[in-house]
Amino acid sequence: MQVNNGIPADQLASVGWRKSRASNPTGSCVEVAELANGAIAVRNSRHPSGPALIYTRTEVEAFLTGVKNGEFDDLGPRGRHGVTSLPGIRRK
Repeated sequence: MQVNNGIPADQLASVGWRKSRASNPTGSCVEVAELANGAIAVRNSRHPSGPALIYTRTEVEAFLTGVKNGEFDDLGPRGRHGVTSLPGIRRK
């Protein structure tokens, strides 16, 4: 099956979706799944049938490196006021 950005996530029935152990207990979280071609799908857990965004492993690796290096800390719980660390995130 051809998989493109925006594919309804429920059409990816054979994948195993997973989320962070630090996710919100009410289910408001991001879920990821590895696709057969090695790409990574991302969906909103509140809308499991909604669109899935598809990224290459290289794109995901670059994003995770940025997260670990603190490049997105201003998007964390304390916003621009400074998040010194996020649970479960190890910095290099």
